[in-house]
Amino acid sequence: MDTMKLPVNPDYLAPDGSEIRKLVGTPRGSMAHCRLPPNTVTKPVWHRSVEEIWYCLSGRGELWRKYGSTQTETRLQPGTSVLIGFQERFQFRAFDEPLELIIATIPGWPGSDEAVQIEEGKWPPTVAD
Repeated sequence: MDTMKLPVNPDYLAPDGSEIRKLVGTPRGSMAHCRLPPNTVTKPVWHRSVEEIWYCLSGRGELWRKYGSTQTETRLQPGTSVLIGFQERFQFRAFDEPLELIIATIPGWPGSDEAVQIEEGKWPPTVAD
């Protein structure tokens, strides 16, 4: 049985530029804590094989999603839960405080080549390369 506490430092930067702290997981599903600093915009990406369920813990921001010709923008605030569907394009941003999310990935996160950066997003990215 796995048990852990939230790591103080990020394990890595996601391909979109957000800070990721790994939590417990199995090959069938994994969890992570995601943090985006204030006034920051991620790079737009899509996932090759996974779906994600997000739950906003703190902060405020916005999520852009696109699948085919359908686009949506969703306000992220504490208590908001969203689905990042299979091969859905997405990008998100934090407003004036850090945005913190819990992310469940199904199946478990397969590795660094899972996320594919795209040129077209909603906002110009501000995260460092």
